[in-house]
Amino acid sequence: MSTSDKCFVIAVDGPSGSGKGTLSRMLASHFGFHLLDSGALYRLTAVAARHHGVALDDVETLQVLAAHLDVQFVAGSGGDEARIILEGEEVTNAIRTESVSSDASVVASLGPVRTALLARQRDFAQPPGLIADGRDMGTVVFPDAPLKIYLDASAEERASRRYKQLISKGLGASLDDILNDIKTRDSRDMNRAVAPLKPASDAVVLDSTSMAIEAVFKAVLDEARHKGLH
Repeated sequence: MSTSDKCFVIAVDGPSGSGKGTLSRMLASHFGFHLLDSGALYRLTAVAARHHGVALDDVETLQVLAAHLDVQFVAGSGGDEARIILEGEEVTNAIRTESVSSDASVVASLGPVRTALLARQRDFAQPPGLIADGRDMGTVVFPDAPLKIYLDASAEERASRRYKQLISKGLGASLDDILNDIKTRDSRDMNRAVAPLKPASDAVVLDSTSMAIEAVFKAVLDEARHKGLH
């Protein structure tokens, strides 16, 4: 039985900073669907590796960590971000740092780790539906999803968004450093041998560089209606 036979899945893929996380939370709230933040699973694996002193090139141990993550997602209200508990410790904010993002990109390039997390991600597809946020949701994890969105934006715009986000939280940040990190991460994600970041052949590609998130949300709702989701 295909995923689409079980529930309606909207796969939302794209690079870091494209707005896919915010869009996914808005969609999950609007439709009353479950939400999968697949990037969080790779970030959590990277944080677990730090906690246990595991090197990022120790593929075998990383695979075991990924397969046995002691993690809980506590749903937020409306479009708010879920609280994330790793091994009894809340890490909701800790997994969103630039250093963890960089480590997660390294971890995500490892085939055995991706394999370890694949079944876990697919288990999120439960009725009435799922919004799956990631980088290979439409190409690998849910290839039969009835609606696939690839959300993109220029590296400069994505760096600007991240810079403003960090400043708003009272954190120091360098726009140049963020831009360089985004470009490095993009190259790693798009050129990795396993599940590279790219639009699915049947994905709707949206460039959010000059779009407000509300406009992106409306465009995706229109696409969902075309697929029979109301």
